[in-house]
Amino acid sequence: MRVLLVEDDEKIARFVEKGLQASGFAMDIASTGTQGFEKVCEKSYDTLIIDIMLPELDGFSLIDKIRAHDNNTPIIVLSARDRVADRVRGLETGADDYLTKPFAFSELLARIQALIRRAGNMTDPVILSYQDLSLDIVKRQVTRGDNAVDLQPLEFSLLEYLLRNREQVVSKTMIMEHVWNYNFDPMTNVVEARICRLREKIDKDYPVKLIHTVRGAGYVLRIQDA
Repeated sequence: MRVLLVEDDEKIARFVEKGLQASGFAMDIASTGTQGFEKVCEKSYDTLIIDIMLPELDGFSLIDKIRAHDNNTPIIVLSARDRVADRVRGLETGADDYLTKPFAFSELLARIQALIRRAGNMTDPVILSYQDLSLDIVKRQVTRGDNAVDLQPLEFSLLEYLLRNREQVVSKTMIMEHVWNYNFDPMTNVVEARICRLREKIDKDYPVKLIHTVRGAGYVLRIQDA
């Protein structure tokens, strides 16, 4: 999952970045409202976290501009302004949630996860599953059948992305944009390497294989074709 943080306080930005990366998210950071809007126009994000007191373009104006371009990405306002009027204005402008500073990272993470679940119309608020494969978003646990599967953070994020797009082919570029923190490089084999490691843990010991390569297109999580 990829998150954009628009925050001009470098200390807060690095704090959030460190926490989200440790939780398996890919992160982009913009320090001005103008930079934030440019990034929203360039890439697809799963959640936007926007401060209000931003240089060049304030957070309220940025949210209004994003919504005016028919972009419905979930938005969390992260601001030191805690007046009721500010919270109401943020929500009326188009934000989905409003969290005041100082804040606990665990609460920010829970709110991000809730917005992503809501945006994806998930019927189960905690668990993603396909066949006998199950991923618990909150507990960060994966099981295949009755067996626990130990995944590294990037592997967990990759599997989560495949599960959210189960039975749909996702390209190498799409995976890079949503799981990794850098732009797509056609020469790198990092995606292939991680897919290979994920297959070792998810499919190797099971007769039914779930992770498949679609030649020339990407990867898909589905039951193997007969």
